[in-house]
Amino acid sequence: MPASGSAYAPTANAPTTVAHSCSSGYVHARLSWGHKCLRAGQFCKVGNREYLRYGFYCPRSKHLRRR
Repeated sequence: MPASGSAYAPTANAPTTVAHSCSSGYVHARLSWGHKCLRAGQFCKVGNREYLRYGFYCPRSKHLRRR
């Protein structure tokens, strides 16, 4: 083991966030349960208002729709 400490310690230059990207036709969303790529027709959490921020809503059909 090195005398200066662990070789795996984070450095001051280490990025604190990870860049996320989505394929064409998807919208990147930062939801309370994590990052997700949204697209109309995907399964969703009914009535969750977080989707509104990204131009979607989740009706009783449980499939995202554009507003």
